[in-house]
Amino acid sequence: MTPAEPFPLFHPAGVRRAFGSDEATRRFAKVAQLEPGARVLVLGCGPDGGAALLLVRELGCSVVAADTDESLLAPLRERARAQGLGDRLEVRRVALDALGLPEGSFNAILIQGHVLYPLRPTLAGMRPLLAKRGRLGLTFPARVGRFAPKATLDFWERRVGGPLLLPRELLQTLEGSGYEPESAETLHDTELDTYYRDVEAQLASAPAGAQAAGLREELALHRESNGKASVSYAFVVGRRKEPGEKPPASRDRG
Repeated sequence: MTPAEPFPLFHPAGVRRAFGSDEATRRFAKVAQLEPGARVLVLGCGPDGGAALLLVRELGCSVVAADTDESLLAPLRERARAQGLGDRLEVRRVALDALGLPEGSFNAILIQGHVLYPLRPTLAGMRPLLAKRGRLGLTFPARVGRFAPKATLDFWERRVGGPLLLPRELLQTLEGSGYEPESAETLHDTELDTYYRDVEAQLASAPAGAQAAGLREELALHRESNGKASVSYAFVVGRRKEPGEKPPASRDRG
């Protein structure tokens, strides 16, 4: 699964990630039905590693926290050692085009607030790593609202390599890729404004380059929305579905 340019989407290390709060991690854990001893991969964990630490401390999970840069992992590795979590938290450097992780070994995979791959390669690449009934939670840009300016759609289509989907269409894509779709949420306008204010502050000191330039254009387009975004970030969760599996029972009893 080789990530094509411009993936992973650039995210300044100092910006708090979308869906990176403890509350969002707990919501994922509830949907994923994580129990003590569950094995979880937190991919793109970053230097904070908050989700990985929470899953170990609060839920007793066994977590692999993985990222591509050793300089990002060193602070997390030190925190895990200082908190005595080394037996349940493995901090691991990986290459995105060759994760080197055993198939079928994770009850859940969490990609929180970082867009590492195009959508379909993410779904195809993560599914074999999940155990049966394992859950995948991932972040991806999504259309919101009824109207999106053409410049905004053109930018995002270049960025993600295809049409920008509504949250319900993201869930449909999960279903077509071997998952039972379970939940979707998006950042509301206030949360998105807070996120972009943090981005703007970090970009002031970011080096020039194609990745930072793309994020600056994203920020400029958001400013033009006048507080009513047409594109946001979505977090979707799906359960690995097996071939021939019967659909879930109707929830409306009808």
